[in-house]
Amino acid sequence: MHNEIMALKKITDPRGSLVVLEQGQGLPFAVKRCYFIYDTKGDAPRGFHAHKTLEQILLCVAGGCDLTLDDGKSKTTIRLDDPATAVHVGPMTWREMSNFTPGCVLLALASDVYDESDYIRDYGEFKKQVLS
Repeated sequence: MHNEIMALKKITDPRGSLVVLEQGQGLPFAVKRCYFIYDTKGDAPRGFHAHKTLEQILLCVAGGCDLTLDDGKSKTTIRLDDPATAVHVGPMTWREMSNFTPGCVLLALASDVYDESDYIRDYGEFKKQVLS
């Protein structure tokens, strides 16, 4: 699976903590799009798609959720609940997000701008493409 848990640079002092994301300093790609998911009901899962070429970094800046990643051969579920921990999700990885806590904010940093043609939204089609 071309996915990796990333420990982000965190600076803490008596006033609180700051997490740093800088181009050329540990980010595996140039960020071209940023968005966040919030106000999600805990029992309302999100995602259910893969990208052909797009890479993402996903992290919860508040609250937490489960991130399930599937490369077509194996699945793994990661609990995202630490703003200093992110997951680099590579291309051709099916992703599902679930079990959102109240107040969860899931931040996504993407390697390219939105392109609907890069999405695979049918799991059967994803399996066919990834295993061919």
